[in-house]
Amino acid sequence: MTTETATRPARTEAQILKAAEALRPLFAERAAEHDRDATFPHQNFQDLHEAGLLNLTVPRELGGEGLGLETPLRVLQAVGAGDASTGLVLAMQYTYHASLASPASRWPRAIYEEVVRASIEGVSLINAIRVEPELGTPARGGLPATTATRTTDGWRIDGHKIYVTGAPALGHYMLWAKTDEDPVRVGTFVVPTDTPGTRIERTWDHVGMRATGSDDLILDGAEIPDAYAVDVRTPEDWIPRDIRVAYWNSLAISAVYHGVATAARDWAINFAQNRVPTNLGRPLATLPRFQSDVGRIETLIYQNEQLLYGLAARVNRDGPNGETPREAQFVKYTTTNNDVEIAQLAVDMGGNPGLTRREPLERHLRDALCSRIHTPQDDMVLLNAGKLALGVE
Repeated sequence: MTTETATRPARTEAQILKAAEALRPLFAERAAEHDRDATFPHQNFQDLHEAGLLNLTVPRELGGEGLGLETPLRVLQAVGAGDASTGLVLAMQYTYHASLASPASRWPRAIYEEVVRASIEGVSLINAIRVEPELGTPARGGLPATTATRTTDGWRIDGHKIYVTGAPALGHYMLWAKTDEDPVRVGTFVVPTDTPGTRIERTWDHVGMRATGSDDLILDGAEIPDAYAVDVRTPEDWIPRDIRVAYWNSLAISAVYHGVATAARDWAINFAQNRVPTNLGRPLATLPRFQSDVGRIETLIYQNEQLLYGLAARVNRDGPNGETPREAQFVKYTTTNNDVEIAQLAVDMGGNPGLTRREPLERHLRDALCSRIHTPQDDMVLLNAGKLALGVE
């Protein structure tokens, strides 16, 4: 990278958050159309690139901002409040660039710098491509069916991946696959998205987060050089996984959905303040029922803020805690369930207007409901916490 890149002055948190807040209304204005048509918000990512917000977790010496958890989470909240789908794709970008910058990363330097360079120069995102039709998420165990086979100078990869979030804007797939060796190894293979033998099939048609471009990836004889097998190990060598990634994943996802909840809260307050039924003759905000509902929403927002940013500040200061991401999982479980309750309370306050397609609130509820399906899922968080507390395997 250039000397200018390494010596440029760092932006303050206030400057970064101002840039993110400026984009929020633009994203909100476009969100309904992308949600309706399940189209990818390319312009949003071009705007993020031009605002210098795509690479907050890339090291400064490589052209990014080199930030820890807290400021990127606040950016994700602002972006998620404008358009949740954009926020989720951005969360993946922040999470995996943070993991690549970690001392625990085993990626060859040349491949790492190739991925970073593409991201600095334009809209070229990354994501971990792990889920498969038969396997589901590998977070629950099992080997992928996607297979890397040795060639003369590299690997040939065949397989089928699903839920490839951000597919239309990815520059590289961080692909989870097993080798055809005996004994088998499993790990990450970097596949540039323009590699022959790769294709995206449009399959994403979800109730919420409809603009994430989470389509299927088909690999049919996709060949990559040997150096692109960036981190391949025996299955037992992956236990435990890098705890930094687990913290980033849980908290980044939580920040996006917290943004969704704050947008639902804002809609409900505006509705209560401005809706004046003729039989009442005054705003709904004067009724105790609406005051209590908003009070409940405010307590949930407060819980989310304390848990999410309190933990982020602690991790920035002291690093991740222990061998497992238990506290980050607790935050994800609590805040995302709070988000669903906030959106539902807002819909209850809005009645029919709240469920009208011309209003954003019904979209906020649909998006909030999707928070529960992200790893770590609620049942696993509770199961692991219970087993630990009870001292059983």
